[in-house]
Amino acid sequence: MGHCVRIAKSLQCQVLPAGLEGLLPYTEAVSPTAKPSSVASSSPAPAKLAPPLHKLLLQVADAVQAVRAGRSLTELLAQCPAELRPGTQSLSFHVLRHLGAAEALRAVLAPKSPPPKVEGLLLTALALLWDQGGGPGSAPYADHTVVDQAVSAVRKRMPASAGFVNAVLRRFLRERADLQAQVTAAEAGTAGEVARYNHPRWWIEKLQADWPEVWDQLLLANNSHPPMTLRVNARQGSTAEYLQRLQAAGIAARVLGPLAPQALVLERAVPVSSLPGFAEGAVSVQDAAAQLAGPLTVLAQDGLPALPAGARVLDACSAPGGKTAHLLELADLDLLALDSDAQRLSRVQDNLQRLGQQAQLKAVDARDTASWWDGRLFDAILLDAPCSASGIVRRHPDVRWLRRPSDIAQLAAIQAQLLDALWPLLKPGGRLVYATCSLFKAEGEQQVDAFLQRQSDALRPALQAVTGHLLPLAHNGAPPDGAPPDASASASPGTEALFDGFFYAVLSKRAA
Repeated sequence: MGHCVRIAKSLQCQVLPAGLEGLLPYTEAVSPTAKPSSVASSSPAPAKLAPPLHKLLLQVADAVQAVRAGRSLTELLAQCPAELRPGTQSLSFHVLRHLGAAEALRAVLAPKSPPPKVEGLLLTALALLWDQGGGPGSAPYADHTVVDQAVSAVRKRMPASAGFVNAVLRRFLRERADLQAQVTAAEAGTAGEVARYNHPRWWIEKLQADWPEVWDQLLLANNSHPPMTLRVNARQGSTAEYLQRLQAAGIAARVLGPLAPQALVLERAVPVSSLPGFAEGAVSVQDAAAQLAGPLTVLAQDGLPALPAGARVLDACSAPGGKTAHLLELADLDLLALDSDAQRLSRVQDNLQRLGQQAQLKAVDARDTASWWDGRLFDAILLDAPCSASGIVRRHPDVRWLRRPSDIAQLAAIQAQLLDALWPLLKPGGRLVYATCSLFKAEGEQQVDAFLQRQSDALRPALQAVTGHLLPLAHNGAPPDGAPPDASASASPGTEALFDGFFYAVLSKRAA
């Protein structure tokens, strides 16, 4: 199947911290099909006022504890009061990117676990107080503001714990350098790595095994803020034309390049309501790596001809519909889009409606072909398979804390079942594009290798297009003059980490 102000104790509202108010447009917590309320103008927008910080801290503390208990942040944000949602999401992202460090600090500063509601506030405050040197990812509020507002928050819930929270946080500020060194200085394979990299230990070990040369870079990249990338609707205009529309609206952007010719990378994330023509389908929000699926499926690729008009195409796991829409922007297709989740499939319909496109939609499990297939073979199949989402953690920082080691084997089994179920539905000479937003080789290279062993009529042609594992690193993780760490990657996304982590394989069926 993807981110500072000082306030006085008496201040009742504040401006959202710079860098935090723009998170909403490129996360799954906000539907990319939401219609804007107005068209952006070139005049400066008024400052956005947020609720008092202590109210946000209570929401974030609840969200963090719920994620630790296994609930999705997207689900939690959907239940958050609308006026608190932007700030809650922004701060939750920050805390989840520093949760390993915050948990290690809590264990030192409060070894006897406090009540869950107090623990959530402590973890939230400690993550916000973690000193990041003033660069990207640094704490968004002044130290005294965080302490003051955290104490105010705990007084709303458990007044008897206010003194305890105040003492813990002030001790951390007094001993910050020593405490940070203590919790992060540890041997490989110990808790110190969890605090240093803010990922579960099993995740760290898996990346060390899969990517021994760049595992630490991948972990650091997961804690970075991703760019907001647009996909220009080729049926409504060129990338250059839309770039001019952005410039006229005062939005700075640049063309990504030939690997994703419809992509524009914004200098700063903006609400979709600021994007010219969004409601009319001129543009969509989609990461550059996700934009590779459409061309690989329908356009000519090194010996594989472009699909003819009216070609029969299956998008097997289509929600939320970004790739489905891209397929229809690139070619006139007879497209069937499936998804096992009827609610998520409705988002596909919303996307298509905004873009003025049509496809047949079915809420079914693609593996159960007897329940939905009409017997007609497909010219091409896009299988954007369910996966760990380990390649899009920078957009969904809760994923690392929600996944369990056993999930990878279970997901790999589902991926194999989907491949085996759909392969007989492909015409001889047709292509199946297998995609996951995963960094783990069990869901990428190893999955495809095993499939090729099972299917004697399956080929994996060598392509000039970007395929194989794509890493969210500059030059796909390669040194300046070296080969990328994944030898199957036939091209490099570029000098900046503008692509999410993905895997692509184009599989063709031998002609009869």
